[in-house]
Amino acid sequence: MELAMQIKEQTFLKEKDRLLSFIRNRVSTVEEAEDILQDVFYQFVAGYETIESIDRVTSWLFSVARNKIIDRYRREAARPQRADFGLAAGLEEDAPITLQEILPDLGNTPEDSYLREAIWEAIMEALDELPPEQREIFILNEIEERSFRDIAEETGVSINTLLSRKRYAILALRKKLQRLYNDI
Repeated sequence: MELAMQIKEQTFLKEKDRLLSFIRNRVSTVEEAEDILQDVFYQFVAGYETIESIDRVTSWLFSVARNKIIDRYRREAARPQRADFGLAAGLEEDAPITLQEILPDLGNTPEDSYLREAIWEAIMEALDELPPEQREIFILNEIEERSFRDIAEETGVSINTLLSRKRYAILALRKKLQRLYNDI
């Protein structure tokens, strides 16, 4: 029991600055980042026994942080400002390459809040349906905000291949959002 407590404490001291920086770059205030960090470490302490391997702790912490940030965005309606639902499906060469380019500009009415929630549910479903390579590059580039060059160096996959995978992921998300938009 004592060893587990030491590992938790050492992990917290080792990862807190990196995690806080990661979170801070994705939320609007330091207080919000600190709240999310606290939630992440609470979940770490509470769920420590469920982590498969001590080697995977850092990855697990960043995944939890990413999920907490997404949950925060869902609740707070902080969405990017452009919509491009109207693009013709045949214009793949000019297809958007970022999530921001395909999300609508929404206000703060109850209807907008409902639509925002529906959009995020559709995005999460679409991400689950993507092939693993496309999902991975989308998450690394869009959510973790890592550059294609860094990802290419880390994975050994060419930048052109990564760009292609990301474009296909965005196209799949756009289709899913177009269906949602048509239903509404």
